[in-house]
Amino acid sequence: MTGFGSAEGKVGSVRVSVELRTVNHRFFNPSIKLPGPFTKWEGDVREHLRQRIARGHVALTARIDRDSAPGGGINEERFAEYVGVLRSLQERYGLSGALDASTILSLPDVVDLVTHDGDDGTAEQLIALVETAVTALRSMRCEEGVRLATLLRERIDLVAGSVDNVAERAPIRLAEHGARLRKSVRELAGATNVDPQRLAQEVAILADRLDISEEIDRFRAHIGAFCKTLEDNEGEAVGKRLGFLLQEMVREANTMGSKASDAPILAEVVGIKEELERIREQVENVE
Repeated sequence: MTGFGSAEGKVGSVRVSVELRTVNHRFFNPSIKLPGPFTKWEGDVREHLRQRIARGHVALTARIDRDSAPGGGINEERFAEYVGVLRSLQERYGLSGALDASTILSLPDVVDLVTHDGDDGTAEQLIALVETAVTALRSMRCEEGVRLATLLRERIDLVAGSVDNVAERAPIRLAEHGARLRKSVRELAGATNVDPQRLAQEVAILADRLDISEEIDRFRAHIGAFCKTLEDNEGEAVGKRLGFLLQEMVREANTMGSKASDAPILAEVVGIKEELERIREQVENVE
């Protein structure tokens, strides 16, 4: 699922901005870019993201605000030493000309160039910023999830309607197959007497072989579980559970199709499998 979240705050003595983006992906696939001083905490950041985001290509970028990073300063003691030495040299060797501040500042160790790019911060401070960004991202993903859940309900309702059509057609199809069998046996037997009990037994065997009532019952149970999962308000990841239920529905559809031997039922099964494939493509992106 797609989403975006950002956060700003202090890590040690520097100000840091964090941006977090996710796009659709079947699995948790993180990409983390941290400033040099923070790379030692990449494992902590990755684990925190893994616990908070179950699916998606997750791209996290952290930046240090250089304007807020304390820079170097002038070492006045060293500056004074250079001034004294230079003036002594001017007097000793009779040099003329005023001392230039820029010249003295360019001398070694006058300006402290050491910066503190968050090296005084902690992993906990960085993780706190990441969590703020995650919270914003999850809020955006939840809004998308509500819209996606509505779409999935509409599609699973279409599947349920097709299953109802199959259930309505199934007993009619059994009666038609039984009638055709009896007719075929009589035509083949001609004037020969046919044992009614044996014929009834063969019809019963045919009906048992073609019966799809169990598959229909299981299919409806899977649809009910799918809808209940969509209504889950606990905030837990449900994508994998929905994917498993879809696999079971595809299995039942295949069994119904193989046992159908009936054009109207086969047409419904084809439509069911097409709709399940559309649902599967969406469910792969659900956390």
